[in-house]
Amino acid sequence: MRGKGGAESGVYESLRRKAEALAAELPVPAFYVDHEHEINISREILVTNKVMKQCVNHIQIGQEEIGHGFNHSRAVAIDAGALLIIEGREQGISEGMIEDLMAAVHIAGLLHDIKRGEEDHALQGSILAENLLDCFGIAPRFRRYVTTAIRNHEAFGEPVPAEDRFGQLLSDVLYDADKFRWGVDNFTGMVWEMLDSGSIRTDRFLERYDEGLEYIARIKETFRSGTGKKYGPEIIDTGLELGRRLYPYIREQLSGK
Repeated sequence: MRGKGGAESGVYESLRRKAEALAAELPVPAFYVDHEHEINISREILVTNKVMKQCVNHIQIGQEEIGHGFNHSRAVAIDAGALLIIEGREQGISEGMIEDLMAAVHIAGLLHDIKRGEEDHALQGSILAENLLDCFGIAPRFRRYVTTAIRNHEAFGEPVPAEDRFGQLLSDVLYDADKFRWGVDNFTGMVWEMLDSGSIRTDRFLERYDEGLEYIARIKETFRSGTGKKYGPEIIDTGLELGRRLYPYIREQLSGK
């Protein structure tokens, strides 16, 4: 985690470690048990694809300063790849097409928050991603799949229609994988990275803590793929439980800041 240094960063790191300890006491959501095989396949493909290294370079340039860097984007990419395998096979999509879509969904996962610090970041990120992918040598059809998925990854908005069922699948699984991060990951990583980067203020975070939990709870109704709808609510509920258990420690450590 990149930090500003000093006492505040130390407090955030201490709270992150506490969150990890509390998370270890909670049951692992069923998605990560039932589909461990698909997750491992997705992870292995991600780490061996040379194009992904170019994406990572752009993440490091564009995302770290606002608290949504490699750890978040890598987790989204891996889960999106696993969802793609599950959904693709259920829909009877050929293994060759799943393989092609896997590369595209991994790229979308790694680049989806490339403009996270800007207003309307999903749209702006899709525009930047389109320019980057032109340099990566990605076929136009798959570039469109990626940019549409990135544009559609924000919650509570009206998605842009995909051009075909393959593009729709990629868009849906990217969205769901991104929203899986609003479970335990939110409290073991994202919150502290955003506070440490200064992208959210400590006092504002405390004032709106309950409101934030309510917002996260609403995510349960927005999952788009069949697999996301099946497993996503439990992932969110596990994160909410962690958030409730963690709050007394947060209040104790941050109320005076």
